[in-house]
Amino acid sequence: MNDPVRPRRNFYGRLKGKALKKSQKAYLDEDLGALSPGAVSWEENPARTPLDLPGLFGDRPVWLEIGFGGGEHLVHQAAANPDVGIIGCEPYINGVAMLLGKIRRAGVSNLAVHPGDARDLFDVLPEASVARAFLLYPDPWPKARHHRRRFVTEEHLVPLARVLKPGAIFRVATDIEDYVRQTLEEVPKFGFEWLAEGPEDWRAPWEDWLSTRYEQKALREGRRPHYLTFRRT
Repeated sequence: MNDPVRPRRNFYGRLKGKALKKSQKAYLDEDLGALSPGAVSWEENPARTPLDLPGLFGDRPVWLEIGFGGGEHLVHQAAANPDVGIIGCEPYINGVAMLLGKIRRAGVSNLAVHPGDARDLFDVLPEASVARAFLLYPDPWPKARHHRRRFVTEEHLVPLARVLKPGAIFRVATDIEDYVRQTLEEVPKFGFEWLAEGPEDWRAPWEDWLSTRYEQKALREGRRPHYLTFRRT
């Protein structure tokens, strides 16, 4: 049987920023390999064999954070929910290095890290295997001609829906009003229902929320955060 054909996928975000500190390079060299969720890349896994999540996390529910930034929310959730296994996905290597430092300091052990494109991870996550997903302050791509690059498009939402369990929760946080508009228009098209019943359901943060550095910047600059909760139908 032939291996699947690798799709052509453009990537528009940053992969690396300013030079890494010596300690951050050490985190990448010493810690990242042991935190791998398994063979995700096309080079490692051209057959796109599904990841062995029970081998990774046992019988714990699996959560997924897509684009974890500096990793503060990811580590917070891991520490608060030791009975859950969480996979973090982030292609920006500086953010990955920041996360690894936070993992060392927090001492959490229920995390796996994919330092790459979420679409490659979706390829190898088993169907209906993820109980909760987070998309927190994604790249807004503010220009209209770039809106197709946003995460809340068919290219990302179809595979996300595939890997989420029925009844799974999908949380989206953003301070960009047009991103809210597109999220509310697009996400329900692909097997999700918005759970808000009143304004406080999107104005107030979730009870277990940890405000990220991106959110703090938005608040300083006068932008209102929105907290959108969807359920996989």
